[in-house]
Amino acid sequence: MRYLFLFILTIAFVPSSHSQIYEVGVFAGGSNFIGDVGATDYISPNAAAFGAIFKWNRSPRHSWRISFIYADLEGMDSKSDDPRRVQRDYSFDNSLLEISAGMEFTFFDFDLHTPGLKVTPYLYSGISTALHSNYYFDGNGKYTDENVKSWAYGIPMVLGVKSNITNHFVLGFEVGARYTFSDELDGSVPDGDFRENFSFGNTNSNDWYVFTGFTLTYTFGQRPCYCNF
Repeated sequence: MRYLFLFILTIAFVPSSHSQIYEVGVFAGGSNFIGDVGATDYISPNAAAFGAIFKWNRSPRHSWRISFIYADLEGMDSKSDDPRRVQRDYSFDNSLLEISAGMEFTFFDFDLHTPGLKVTPYLYSGISTALHSNYYFDGNGKYTDENVKSWAYGIPMVLGVKSNITNHFVLGFEVGARYTFSDELDGSVPDGDFRENFSFGNTNSNDWYVFTGFTLTYTFGQRPCYCNF
């Protein structure tokens, strides 16, 4: 993560042209998992998540956005409302590094070069990929490392609100669900050829995870010309 953040900073401080403005900053908050192990609450952070964000504001209403987020994912059947899961009593603890890219849309104009306080809700979506370790539950219910890593591709769906708190800093709060095209994050479906013997749960339903937290970005660059957008 340290090298990724330094790379973003290097790009950010390259001299900018006269037709854009940039933001670089951090995300800090929590994560929760929705799958075949643990509780199924939609927004219930139970582990840490943090990372870096870079934005290229193309107009007062939309921005290109890239983020790198490292997070723990935890699930405990004992925290579930499903009595069958409570009785099973499985638990897992995994971590992932997510890279996400897409577009952020604001509900109202968010031109940082005009004076005054600005507050706007926003939506973000695009594509994400998360590197994670693979585990499975053996015949005794023991959480076992497969010693292999996989990429889980997904679609981020983020709703947030942000405001400029100074001339150069923007504070935001967001909740972002990630629908993945994988069912391997919680160990319910092994990655190896022996998956049929140890798979459980709803194998037709893929995993979700949710990030909830704050963003703080620093804005810089020349006054933009939005006339072409």
